[in-house]
Amino acid sequence: MRLPQCYSSAMPNLRRSTAWSLTVGVLLGLLYGIVVRSSMWLFKSTLIGVMSLAFLVLLPLAMGFVAVFIAERESPRGFLMWLVLPWLPVLLGTAASLVFLWEGLICVVMFIPVGLVWSSIGGVIAGGVVQMLRTRAARNMSAACIIMLPLLVGPWERQVFTSNDVRNVETIIDIKAPPDVIWRNIERVPAIRAEELRPSWSRRIGFPAPVEATLSHEGIGGVRHATFAGGVLFIETVDTWEPEHRLAFSIAAQGDQIPATTLDEHVRVGGPYFDVLRGQYLLEPRGNGVTRLHLSSQHRVSTDFNWYARLWTDAVMADLQNSILQVIQKRCERTSIPSISQQ
Repeated sequence: MRLPQCYSSAMPNLRRSTAWSLTVGVLLGLLYGIVVRSSMWLFKSTLIGVMSLAFLVLLPLAMGFVAVFIAERESPRGFLMWLVLPWLPVLLGTAASLVFLWEGLICVVMFIPVGLVWSSIGGVIAGGVVQMLRTRAARNMSAACIIMLPLLVGPWERQVFTSNDVRNVETIIDIKAPPDVIWRNIERVPAIRAEELRPSWSRRIGFPAPVEATLSHEGIGGVRHATFAGGVLFIETVDTWEPEHRLAFSIAAQGDQIPATTLDEHVRVGGPYFDVLRGQYLLEPRGNGVTRLHLSSQHRVSTDFNWYARLWTDAVMADLQNSILQVIQKRCERTSIPSISQQ
């Protein structure tokens, strides 16, 4: 059946109108986000901090709201569009932050999951506002409230939501080597070659690789210098020295010496938001020539959203510790092979 000519000629115009309204919505949502973020960078604004709920949650919510609000006024888009359309300005905005060097890859990767979720929530709110509020004045008033929300919450939220959480992370590996061999490989860690490190997701997103750990002298009071790629240095003071059983130390990250090209200020170790406090190796003989090696660490998280940040810090510390344990395992088992073959 052929459509009447008036309908068929109107369809291309309808499609163009739909595409145009969707594009405008995405671009305005993106523009809103870029204006807010660029003002934070240019003027070092204290209204919104990057490590804040206003930035992490409310900014993507407002960006998603703007995108759907503009598109929905043209014609109904449906619930799926409310959910998905807001992702475009958020993804484009995070790409822009990388291009303009506002954020490092680590921060972008951490932001994207929560940013997409809250942008979709903003899109659903916008769809509901347009559908339920019939007057233009009511719709515009609602839009103004959402757009201003990050700017209203940002100045005071740190006094209310910021907290210091101390987290403990433990990783374990079984090594086919006696405790004396393992002890020699943990009190000092000679330079780690690149081929000794297995693939690591945390290194892929920018966290530096371990390099080596030196020791000034054996026993309590000995000072270890644990270095990582990119100029990252931890000074570790030994406070527990039980040969072939336990080695523990306090950690002082030399945060001021870490180049901005290695870790930006929002994830800098020893900075206001994250620090590593302690480390410990524990050796547990398991029989049959196997020793279980425990590596545990204690770190601090201080943000307005520790409920989310600690998921990442725990995961990163576990991944880093696993990398170190795997290097120690390879070295110890390679060292112990001759003695085992001679028995």
